[in-house]
Amino acid sequence: MAFVARSSLVARRALQHNAFARVAVASRSMGIQYKAPLEDINFVCKDVLKMDEHYKKIGKPEVAEMREAIVEEAARFSEEVLVPIVQVGDKEGCKLDPKTKDVKTPTGWKEAYQTFIEGGWQTLGVPEKYGGQGLPSTIGMLRTEVIASANWAWGMYPGLSVGCMNTLIQCASEEQKQEYLPKLAEGTWSGTMCLTEPQCGTDLGQVKTKAVKQADGSYKLTGTKIFISCGEHDFTENIVHIVLAKTPNAPEGTAGLSLFVVPKYLKKEDGTLSKEKNLTCGGLESKMGIHGSSTCIMNFEDSTGWMIGPENKGLAQMFVFMNTARIGTAVQGLAAAELAYQGALTYAKERKSMRSLSGTKEPQNIADGILHHGDVRKNILTCKAVAEGLRMMIFEAAMTGDYMELASSPEEYKKLDNELGFYTPVLKGFGTEMGFMAANLGLQCFGGHGFIWDHGMEQNVRDTRIATLYEGTTGIQAIDLLGRKIMLKQMKPVMKYGKELLTYCRKQIWDNRETSQHKMVAFKLGRYTFDWLATTGRIAYAASQDRDSLGCASVDYMMQTGYISMGYAWLRMMDVASAKLAEGGLTDAQRDFYKGKLQTGQFFFDHMLPRADGHKLSAIASAKSIMDTDAIPV
Repeated sequence: MAFVARSSLVARRALQHNAFARVAVASRSMGIQYKAPLEDINFVCKDVLKMDEHYKKIGKPEVAEMREAIVEEAARFSEEVLVPIVQVGDKEGCKLDPKTKDVKTPTGWKEAYQTFIEGGWQTLGVPEKYGGQGLPSTIGMLRTEVIASANWAWGMYPGLSVGCMNTLIQCASEEQKQEYLPKLAEGTWSGTMCLTEPQCGTDLGQVKTKAVKQADGSYKLTGTKIFISCGEHDFTENIVHIVLAKTPNAPEGTAGLSLFVVPKYLKKEDGTLSKEKNLTCGGLESKMGIHGSSTCIMNFEDSTGWMIGPENKGLAQMFVFMNTARIGTAVQGLAAAELAYQGALTYAKERKSMRSLSGTKEPQNIADGILHHGDVRKNILTCKAVAEGLRMMIFEAAMTGDYMELASSPEEYKKLDNELGFYTPVLKGFGTEMGFMAANLGLQCFGGHGFIWDHGMEQNVRDTRIATLYEGTTGIQAIDLLGRKIMLKQMKPVMKYGKELLTYCRKQIWDNRETSQHKMVAFKLGRYTFDWLATTGRIAYAASQDRDSLGCASVDYMMQTGYISMGYAWLRMMDVASAKLAEGGLTDAQRDFYKGKLQTGQFFFDHMLPRADGHKLSAIASAKSIMDTDAIPV
């Protein structure tokens, strides 16, 4: 609990004394407003997922006692420190000095990071032997949500360091762990991943960066990497790059990739850092959004690095980093939906326009608030349903991550990894598509005012657009799900997950039929689950006749999967809310909170789950009208 108190104190002092406090005063009157939904978060964690019991189950009961306090302090930091500088980052962006190759981040961002590390936030999930607090990954995910919602672009800097640390923890030698992890945990060093090159992104078999072994066991790396998020900045004294490259006699394709750790500054014999850069930033990309996050071209020119793990096994190791990033990117979808919901709701309560179709609602005003109009309400409810549904889905996946960290055998770890591997492309692909949709709907509620910069809604749209692209586009996530995670595993993950859903539905429809409040909703979800299982079989048969049909069906199939998974999340939330109402002894505010869950869940089943039908029909339709070349000649 020490770091919680420390974080609170540091945050308050920062607001009084640091440079970015002056920015805060000017920024609060308009623009992006965010208040961490602590009651919603606690409902999912405590009441639905029983996370406090989960911590006892994994042998960390003390975490249950501090969970709420940690989230409250993370919320305080996010609201007081990060929100006031989010639009500053969008307006200023990052600046590259062409002479020194240094990158300056927006006003107040470096100071905010100093507050972050002084609060101990980067140490949460790092093992204690490397200077961390050894807390479960779910705690880190709770922190990530509120930071991502408050200021996504800023959160990318410490977020990438988490992926770097996870990779080192699982793949590096003990000597490498001791060299890098303590500095990364304390936040004085940060981390990135370097995969993409000008000629290749998804197809990493085309990587040209070379790594030549030296007499002392190190390697000299030469090549260019592009789209490197947070590749150069002024937050930390050193930056640790995790790099994919090929040794001179490596096999062709991805089988020849190896993984290397390459620091920005090398250590001298006396332990201090050299002043000469080991690699340099050759340019900053001019981007649609996330302007405050430096997206760099990184040049390796005989840059010294060290191999991580076995030679030619780099891609499998890099997937540790990539999967961390993909689940983290799913949080961006949640964050976008939450921002859209909060912004649109506030505006819709204040904006007056026309009268309600069912009669005047605010006779004292010249017009009714637009919150009374059906289409506006539908848009706002969609944002709310997406945010709360994704929260449940992401946190549940994070709990699987907790079990993985404590796996007692390689077999148990692999089993859990397969489970998480099935969820990951759905969370990343479906989650970011839904987040981007919600960001657009939130803007729509503002009308023309959403299109201008002042309210922050157009920034939410621009910042979120990247979520469906980086860490593997939606199409890549979809083919990963349908091809690698389902078809190559003889559909076992689908059968397992389908059985879980149908078992829960049966419990509501039959086993608990005397007390269940949502038998019709459970019946509906069960029907959609059967449809999904049948769709999987039809796609498998079509693919046996024509492999292109797999790629043509994959995105629709992934979206169908996502809607059903979100339906499973909402049914469970509705069941818990009904149980809470039945218990009685609630305040009016508590009763309204649980009733709100029931209505939002019912809205999802009435107006959102049916979209899965459209995706199903498209997924099973013939691929001929897509792959024939009359309309688009090859």
